[in-house]
Amino acid sequence: MRRAPASRHLSGRFLLRVESHVHRRLQTAARTLGVSLNQYCRRRLSVPGPVVLIDSGAPEAVERPLAQFGGALVGVLVYGSYVRGDASATSDVDLLVVVDPLIRLTRALYSDWDAGPPTWAGRNLDPHFVHLPPDGLAAPGAWCEAAIDGVVLFERDGAVTRHLGAIRGEIAAGRLTRRSVHGQPYWTVAA
Repeated sequence: MRRAPASRHLSGRFLLRVESHVHRRLQTAARTLGVSLNQYCRRRLSVPGPVVLIDSGAPEAVERPLAQFGGALVGVLVYGSYVRGDASATSDVDLLVVVDPLIRLTRALYSDWDAGPPTWAGRNLDPHFVHLPPDGLAAPGAWCEAAIDGVVLFERDGAVTRHLGAIRGEIAAGRLTRRSVHGQPYWTVAA
């Protein structure tokens, strides 16, 4: 493989070929944000931090909520044992589906999902439908878990990433702690 010398001036242009499902997902995300595909990709590539590669289950995990909520979809995260790498043979894949506050969080959302549940690497996707908590309120447990080991697959405007960062700050400062009762972990505001 040929590498460009480090001192060589780069034009800022390159061609990247991706699978059609990835192209479709990128186009959908760009359209949702109201920007061009080029602008969207430039934004995503310029975000600092590690690049996380997610296997082939990711498109279905994003396409299903996009089809269900359209522009009311705020974000989609995968988290839990599958992301941590400690899933058992019967574990599902936990999905945090963040929707606009105008969407009521009712059992009907889960019923719609259960009508034809998508899978990820042969495992059922287990959605948890949520709103972004208002600033200043303690984060529910699923948000804390996602802040520690979650991977953002889709977000509309960066609010999910900002919220996860705020939660990580609260955990690092000791204001949110993980406890356990009868072997069941939960998150609480530190006393």
